[in-house]
Order: sequence, then structure tokens, then C-alpha cells
Amino acid sequence: MRRPAPYQLGLWLAEYVNIRCQLCGCYRKAPYTEPADSNHADLSASQFSSLFATAHKSLLCSRCQRSIAWLPAPFYVDIAASVSLPIQAASYYDYPIRQAIRAFKHSEDMTRLPLLVHMLRQLPRPKGCHAGNSVIIPMPTTDDRLRKRGFDPVTILSIYLAKHWQIPLWHGVARMDDTVSQQGLTRSERLTNLNDAFVLTETPPVKRLLLFDDVATTGASLQALARTFLPDHPYLTPLEATGTANGDMNHSSNSASQTADVKTNKYHISAYALAHGSQNQ
Repeated sequence: MRRPAPYQLGLWLAEYVNIRCQLCGCYRKAPYTEPADSNHADLSASQFSSLFATAHKSLLCSRCQRSIAWLPAPFYVDIAASVSLPIQAASYYDYPIRQAIRAFKHSEDMTRLPLLVHMLRQLPRPKGCHAGNSVIIPMPTTDDRLRKRGFDPVTILSIYLAKHWQIPLWHGVARMDDTVSQQGLTRSERLTNLNDAFVLTETPPVKRLLLFDDVATTGASLQALARTFLPDHPYLTPLEATGTANGDMNHSSNSASQTADVKTNKYHISAYALAHGSQNQ
């Protein structure tokens, strides 16, 4: 039996029971003129049945759906000479998306999760990608950050993206504990902060790698993660990865033959995020 996604019960309640828009609070099929706090006790049985039948199609009413700019043009960051990484966001990092992401990420406000899952569902599955040739790679976090925060928001979101795209997750990259949070850093500081921030702990099982992060401000984190799969990047065996987490950066000779797989293989890498930039810029 397949395990439900984290907080799946709450999402089901938002989809099938509390059939109100996750932004304005009105019934998702209600006329726009009705205020969010109006009395809907007089809804007929047929109207309620129609609401319930269509609830799962969208967690927003049509007015709020149209008010948000979905799928802005992708932007690109360089990961090597003549090689750029395309980054596609579901929307812009503007109100009310910005507030929802911050509340979920920093305060574990699960009431914002349905909106964020709705955003993920706006991302179409990349052309030519399926469970047999692709994996989704969520942005890794450090053990120290995980202990302080108590949960991993990017991994939770990526689980719902995996359900949406029907593509499995892959966790073969580790993040070093000596990096600081990207939040509040300038662009140049973001780039230098992530030098050698990630290492491979195993060889990717497929050629199509779909990187995912919650917010792509400058794309520096996704850029550094993508560079992990370049031929000259170090590879750590699982045992070495454990040692690295404890501060041991010695590579055994056993990793040399495994590194050859990375050096001789080329990957198709693209990146995705919930939000990026501002529509007003």
C-alpha cells in the first residue's frame, strides 16, 4: 500500500470538504459578487453536489486563478562554458505567493500548503520526461538546518510535485553543513556561498534530472546543484558522505572508478521552482 504524502489528510479536506478558494475564501464556483463571509446555508443539493464534483480540479476560484500570473518565461543561469540551466517557475515571488511560501517555510503553517500544491500543479510535466527516464531532485538541506527548522519544506513540496508529474524523487546529493542560508545575501555572496556546497553520494539512475527548489531568487542554489553533475565534480560513496557530514573530506581510491561514470555520461538537466522574481521588475 502506497504511503500518503505528508499532510495529505489536510490537503484532502481542503480539496473535498472545505471547498472554498484558498485565497479569497469564497466557494470556488460561486459568483464573484458574493462576499467571502456570506451565508451559504441556502445552497441547494444540486449546487453543493456540483461544487464537490469539481472541487479537486482547482483549489482557487476562477477569479483568483486569473489574478495570478502563472508560468513566467523561464530564465537561465550558466553552469559551464556555453551551457545554461533553464529555470521555470510556477509564478512570481509576489503577494500573496511570497507570504504563503514564507509562512509555510519558516513557520510550518500548514494552512498554506494547499495553495502551494495548487501552484505545483500549474507546472506541466517536462516534455519527454516520465518515470522511466527521469528523476526529481529536491534542493538538499543541511542536517543543522533540518534540526533547527524541524521539517524539510522543499522535500515535502517535491513529494507533491512527484505525485503531479508521476516521476520519482532521487536523493543522491548531499549538502555540506558549512554553508549558510541564502536568504538576505547579495547576488555575489549567494554565488560564493555555494562554492562546492553539494556532493554526489551516488550515481544518478537516469539521464534526465529535474531539479526543484521552492524559491529561485537569483538561481544560485539551483546553479550550484546543477554543477554537481558536471564531469569534474567530486563523487562520494555513501560511507564517505557520512564522513563528510562529520567534517572528513578525504576521498578513498574506491570513488575513482565510480567518478568515471559521471565523467563519461551526459545528463539533461532542467530546474523548476514555485516562484521567482517579481512581475513588476
